Amino acid sequence: MKILRTIGEAQKLTTSLRKKNKTIGFVPTMGYLHEGHLSLVKAARKKADVVIVSIYVNPLQFGPKEDLSKYPRDFKRDELLCRKAEVDYIFYPDDKQMYPDKFSTYVTVENITSILEGRIRPEHFKGVTTIVLKLFNIVQPHFSVFGQKDAQQVAVIKKMNADLNVNTKIIVSPTVREADGLAMSSRNVYLTKEQRADAPYLQKSLQYAKRKILLEGYNKDIEFLEGQMSKLIKSRKTATKIDYISFNDYYTLEEIKSLKNSNNSAILISLAVRFGKVRLIDNIVIKR
Repeated sequence: MKILRTIGEAQKLTTSLRKKNKTIGFVPTMGYLHEGHLSLVKAARKKADVVIVSIYVNPLQFGPKEDLSKYPRDFKRDELLCRKAEVDYIFYPDDKQMYPDKFSTYVTVENITSILEGRIRPEHFKGVTTIVLKLFNIVQPHFSVFGQKDAQQVAVIKKMNADLNVNTKIIVSPTVREADGLAMSSRNVYLTKEQRADAPYLQKSLQYAKRKILLEGYNKDIEFLEGQMSKLIKSRKTATKIDYISFNDYYTLEEIKSLKNSNNSAILISLAVRFGKVRLIDNIVIKR
């Protein structure tokens, strides 16, 4: 495994690999890797001749009051995990490489970025799409693997790809969870013991809604389901604020206001909850 620290050497490498007809699989990350990230690497490894992982904590997707300076970083640990996962290259640039002086070009996907996470974090997705398009141009992957946990991010990147004719296929890999159902996240390390015990109630509330939606004859009123999910989460003392609970079409992210006579083939139920200063997201997809 080799570490690429500059854009020039990364582009030189991937141009050469493409000329040799090598299939490049790419997994973009912000580091502090866990089993969720490694599942994406494993998915890439099955399909690619060469697997490249990027590790870069992107400042552009953090708001002014968010945790950029506190975001967990441990490159030596990440490097070891990548070696064990048989990653071929790590692209590990610094801020000067990615955002040189007088950088002033940004990528904006409209409409679907103004809801859910975008409503709470207005500049977040502009940072995501800008860095992801830059990484796609640098790494030139044939396909890129993202996690289902960030469902809105996946939808936004797919939209960007389609609109801008980006030449990489997006593969979505299932969310990896702890034994008690908590979605794996780099932010989980911030949870106190009490918060960690309560956090699995996010998934429990999502599973509750799924059961009720699939149950014939049960009340499928969205306002009722949101209320019951909210009660379940708020029953945990360390869950301090629910940013949102939302029902959307999985493919378009269009808000679903009623499940009665709904023709949505796949429903995305997503939520964001704060445990003190720790903000966690999760979702579930119901296909009918």
